[in-house]
Amino acid sequence: MIAAQEVVERALALAKVDDSIVIVTDTSEASVRWAGNSMTTNGIATSRTWTVIAIVRSGTEARVGSVTSTSVAADDIAGVVAAAEAAARSAEPSDDAMPLVAGDAVPTSWGDGPTATSIDVFAGVAADLATGFDGADRLYGFADHHIDTVWLGTSSGLRRRHVQPTGSLEINGKRDTASAWAGSATKDFADVRVPDLLSELSRRLDWAGRRIDLPAGRYETLLPPSTVADLMIYLLWTMEGRGAEEGRTALSAAGGTRVGEKLTDLPLTLFSDPAATGLEYTPFVVTGSSGESISLFDNGLAADRVEWVRDGTINALAYPRSAAAEFGTSVAVPGDNLLLTGGSDATVDDMVAGTERGLLLTTLWYIREVDPTTLLLTGLTRDGVYLVEDGEVRGAVNNFRFNESPLDLLRRVSEVGATVPTLPREWKDYFTRTAMPPLRIPDFHMSSVSQAT
Repeated sequence: MIAAQEVVERALALAKVDDSIVIVTDTSEASVRWAGNSMTTNGIATSRTWTVIAIVRSGTEARVGSVTSTSVAADDIAGVVAAAEAAARSAEPSDDAMPLVAGDAVPTSWGDGPTATSIDVFAGVAADLATGFDGADRLYGFADHHIDTVWLGTSSGLRRRHVQPTGSLEINGKRDTASAWAGSATKDFADVRVPDLLSELSRRLDWAGRRIDLPAGRYETLLPPSTVADLMIYLLWTMEGRGAEEGRTALSAAGGTRVGEKLTDLPLTLFSDPAATGLEYTPFVVTGSSGESISLFDNGLAADRVEWVRDGTINALAYPRSAAAEFGTSVAVPGDNLLLTGGSDATVDDMVAGTERGLLLTTLWYIREVDPTTLLLTGLTRDGVYLVEDGEVRGAVNNFRFNESPLDLLRRVSEVGATVPTLPREWKDYFTRTAMPPLRIPDFHMSSVSQAT
């Protein structure tokens, strides 16, 4: 297979348009799956995806064509370049046209090959699961590890390379008709503690030995870090500057946006940071297409820390360079991690101990947007909602459909615990790098009883 760097340089050399961008991503992936206390499948795979972006300029206008290929043959490069250039010449002018990000320094790692994973990354996980398989509870789950090595080159002289490892493990435990879920995000599985996950699953299944039916309504509810992550990720995805400026989102305000609006007196800070320890992500823009929060013209632009909410106040929205220039504000690159800080050192167990009566809501799923103007979301509970009384979990309750807005939750939160790395349940296929605290919501809205199990 032709080296990724050679794909970049050959494609750029073949270009006959004003500007070109080439992105090559080599992926190495390993996975294992288990069901009913037995390993069922495992495998490894390698793949390449590469994109040529051609830009034809006329004055301030720019027309863009983008073609993506999975070919590994050198002879196919010229055809992909030609197809991208043909698409650019027939395209409509781009709304986000900007000069390419300039650069002339080649990173020392530019000539390195792709980084690979292997099935051996799961050795410790497999050994710990084998012990769990000897227990009475039925265990099901999946672990995945992939490493993306990306090379970015542009006709403006920019060269970038980054290696991004991403891993996750999730386990479902089942006992009789009860089910519980636990998961962990990781870079290399060295920090995954399977015995701790199995212990937590067993504890939740013990709680489910007593079933309590409750009606819909508003309940004081404890949200562990995983459920908080699922809700805050959706908030992050809606924090787009253009949509807010044009009055189309929950971040809109009369004559502008809600940046500067105080949500809570609690010192909560919601931020993305490519240098966050253990949650690092690609520290520059890499994209084959433009959207409201990101522009292909910004490929190679540095991605810095962005505090979306600072000390309880809405602080920033995502703007590519073109939108930032249009609206007279600062560029902010969307993040590939998300952290919420500003709480105490309390754990979920500490917060349970301080609860007179409420619910412990362990996981969410099937989250969908109901009203973009308020960011009202709906979804279902799954694999464990528990009744807490007098500081103790008394049993499992029926599932619910909920209706809540992450913005409103930040307004109404009454207690915030310690921030810890966590794996979101609903969005783990798209977004794994999060660190969240548990939250106490005094009146979480369970809008109806669900028959989901």
